[in-house]
Amino acid sequence: MRSPALRHVLTHLITPLLMCLGMGLAYMGAFVTPEPHHLPVAVVGEGPRAKVFAQTVKDQAGDRLDVRTVGTRARAVDLLKSRDITGAYVPDAKAPELVVATAASDMGATAVEKVFTPVAAQQGRPLKVTDVARPVADDPTGQGLFFLLIALSIGSYASVAALGAAGAALSTRVRALLTLGVSVVVSGIGALLAGPVFHLAHHDLAGVFGMAWLYSAGILFIGVGLHTFLKRWTTLTMMVLFVMLNFTSSGGLFRPELQNGFFGALHAFWNGAGFVEGARSLLYFDGDGLGRSVGTLVVWLLLGLAVSALAAGYERLRTPASHGAHAAGAHAAGHAAGAAHAPAGTRSAPALPARGTVDEARSGEPRPAGEAAEEEIEETVAV
Repeated sequence: MRSPALRHVLTHLITPLLMCLGMGLAYMGAFVTPEPHHLPVAVVGEGPRAKVFAQTVKDQAGDRLDVRTVGTRARAVDLLKSRDITGAYVPDAKAPELVVATAASDMGATAVEKVFTPVAAQQGRPLKVTDVARPVADDPTGQGLFFLLIALSIGSYASVAALGAAGAALSTRVRALLTLGVSVVVSGIGALLAGPVFHLAHHDLAGVFGMAWLYSAGILFIGVGLHTFLKRWTTLTMMVLFVMLNFTSSGGLFRPELQNGFFGALHAFWNGAGFVEGARSLLYFDGDGLGRSVGTLVVWLLLGLAVSALAAGYERLRTPASHGAHAAGAHAAGHAAGAAHAPAGTRSAPALPARGTVDEARSGEPRPAGEAAEEEIEETVAV
């Protein structure tokens, strides 16, 4: 391509176009057609009659439901609060009841209600729905934690460009301290939004802050470490990891049982799911399952620290070569200065431009490092 400027523009268009494709595939694949896949439910009752009824429901639903029987309603409530089941149907000739926990998943509760409403109708009775874990009034759908996840994610991955590109001249230790500081600020903003501003967390705000910090720090350290190797392609990589795959598998809108197998599998170990499920455990389910969620976030943070340490080692290996190139440039500059101050009549060889200068003149496109960093930051934040 003859025009360097046109080639430069077309190169930078690759990132947003790939994001367009990736976001479409991820969001539409995860959210457009939510259908139950082995949705766990229970039928309350003992004896052959309850088992036959549960098997009948299973046969009618096929792979959409995983149906079990439990002996008592109290046991079913325990399973709901541990999020082992999504709903429990209590057969009764006079008043059939469906027990759900909408704080675990409003969409899941709705899906279960659609399944069992016709079952009750066949008995000629209206279905009574009882919610044993309702979200706070300030977050009636229970989806506020998902939007908090989005805010934390954007604050984290958008800061990577500033820390990685604009901070490239800083030492790895200073960048690590800045990364740590940014993670504290981002998680502080998240706690402010979850508490005083939107009242998602009526208690245990310190715990929400701690999980937000683990989540943000993991993303930041992974991103800053990857920037050493990927440079301007870091933005696309971060979008894939912490938007396309992260938001869709977090369970913030749809639990994994309402998604296809791919996103359902990611939910088991991705960091967004760790934050959302951990916050739910803390705020609505008395900490049940909190240890597993925190463990997931810790593993992602350790991964980020490992990537950053690898990047620091790589940069240290490159430092001698950089110093050598710097010394060669200084030597060339000194030679040129000596030639300029040589006595009149003394001939000296014409100063040759450095190879990088020749290459830049030929291509017509390189820019100062600071300008390239600013461009990368603007591209990242705009996305």
